[in-house]
Amino acid sequence: MKKGSRQLIGAFAAVALIVGVWWIGSLALQKPLLPTPWLVFARIPELFLAGMFQHLQASFYRVVVGIVLSIMGGFGLGLVMGSFPKWNQFFDPLIYLTYPIPKMALLPIVMLLGGLGDASKITMIVLIVLPQVTISVRDAVREVPNHYYDVYRGLKANRWQQFVAITFPATLPAMFSSTRISLGTAISILFFTENYGTEFGMGYFIMDAWTRMDYPAMYGGILVLSSFGFFLFLLMDFLSWYFFKWQRK
Repeated sequence: MKKGSRQLIGAFAAVALIVGVWWIGSLALQKPLLPTPWLVFARIPELFLAGMFQHLQASFYRVVVGIVLSIMGGFGLGLVMGSFPKWNQFFDPLIYLTYPIPKMALLPIVMLLGGLGDASKITMIVLIVLPQVTISVRDAVREVPNHYYDVYRGLKANRWQQFVAITFPATLPAMFSSTRISLGTAISILFFTENYGTEFGMGYFIMDAWTRMDYPAMYGGILVLSSFGFFLFLLMDFLSWYFFKWQRK
């Protein structure tokens, strides 16, 4: 059986398990706060017709912009730290001192400085993802064997040619892996930030449905947000598969 077929079967099995447990729980509880999955599934098209797509679009924009900025900044900073020990000595303590701080504790400061709009929400995502990308790229640069560069120096390659041929390909897998790992945390942070200073976003939609005790809509929003995260993970996996052909098995 091919790897893709096994993954597809595994995905269907996981979904069936979650839906089965959910259905049994709703039957056992027999309360409106846990509707059956079939009721929630039937409600989702209605939610999109009522404007949920606009909430999903707002969340998608914030996540994508935050991830792109984190990758660009983290890659550049990690490259500098891995290539120049003096810069690494400066940035290492800075990252190690600030990264353990719970990011939700910084939310009031970020919102005071960046306002209540998209800027503060994107900044929170960057604060989550950028340090992980930076450290991963830094370590990947350090792990490149020196004799790789010696070969290209012997061929009279300049620094830019060495970077394109050796450093850049060596750091890409680490950059994608760290981004994929931090993606779930970034979506969780986005959920909380969208409860403040906005009327659009999946976080706002879910909490608004909860306060109105519209539980099918709340669960529908959770399912859509989960599917959105699942799509981003699949996208990262596809990009890794497409660009890193040497890692295919």
